[in-house]
Amino acid sequence: MKTIERNEISRKSIVFTGGGSAGHIMINLVLIKKFREEGWNIHYIGSKHGMEKELVSAYEDVHYYGISSGKLRRYWDWNNVKDPFKVLKGIVQSYFLIRKIKANVVFAAGGFVSVPVVIGGWLNRVPVLIREPDRTFGLANRISLPFATKVCTSYEETGNELPLYKVVHIGGVVREELKEGSLLRGMHETGFTRDKPVLLMMGGSQGARILNEVLATCIDDLLTDFQVVHLCGKGKAEQFSGVERTGYKVMEYAGDELPDLLAMADVVVSRAGSTSLFELLSMRKPMLLVPLSNGSRGEQRVNSEAFQQAGYAEVLPEEDLNGQTLTEAIRALYRDRESYINQMKTVNHDHAADKLVTLIKQTAKTTIPEGL
Repeated sequence: MKTIERNEISRKSIVFTGGGSAGHIMINLVLIKKFREEGWNIHYIGSKHGMEKELVSAYEDVHYYGISSGKLRRYWDWNNVKDPFKVLKGIVQSYFLIRKIKANVVFAAGGFVSVPVVIGGWLNRVPVLIREPDRTFGLANRISLPFATKVCTSYEETGNELPLYKVVHIGGVVREELKEGSLLRGMHETGFTRDKPVLLMMGGSQGARILNEVLATCIDDLLTDFQVVHLCGKGKAEQFSGVERTGYKVMEYAGDELPDLLAMADVVVSRAGSTSLFELLSMRKPMLLVPLSNGSRGEQRVNSEAFQQAGYAEVLPEEDLNGQTLTEAIRALYRDRESYINQMKTVNHDHAADKLVTLIKQTAKTTIPEGL
């Protein structure tokens, strides 16, 4: 745990929290960059061993604190007996951390690790903002709602049942670097040409296995019409080792290359996590969505249906997924791509991150109560 220097106290302090999925963490990374530029003291309270710790460690000036955290499951599990005690411990840890930090505001991007931090901020009488990326509230955010000062939503319909003063529609926050991609760099990195359109296949983490298996049955058919970039998921590339086809590039995941891959992609197949959807919307990429069928509350199905109804995407339910249906859906998506692009041009989320920064600054306490 990094100590808090005395000369940092004169600057405003923000506590970020969130974990459990890359989407929850990425929104925080976008905001961290902006608050660093404005000279805020930045602190992150997350799990002791989660991916958020690894990603946040890239910023030497961000203080990271690992706390006890549990998971509240919607099904019977023996861990449901002991995890509430972990959450209680995390609340106590968060309370004293936020008290010591003298935070002006807490921002929670989601995930179960955020629950004790939200409650710890509320106990310290520090304003708390929570963000719900999906169209429906997740369990962690439902628990956090009574302790939140403001709720920030990606979808306009989210939070309709809450008081108007509490809900602020922000839109989808997108990483700015995604728009800095180069088609030419993407072609160079993959060895592709302009002779055929490019299909980008993104399996995500949880859902990559099924998409990988189905793609393997129809890749040769797809390659007659497309060049294919296949993001197969971390640790899953071994099954494709030795498979060499012209116009086919397999990668476990894309880091710095992702902006270039998106720049050259004509159509995209993806799961329906909220972060990915709004990134593809911002890039105006026609998308075929295959929502996870085993999501904790069916959030990917709800997200994908909302995008389909808006005319941004087509949906292929996982239970209907096979080589033939996937190939037919991709070809139909490409054939009608201009209609999806035109519809996506009617919406603009480019300034969502700036709107969120402004809201956080307006909500932050300007002074720290005596005794804290």
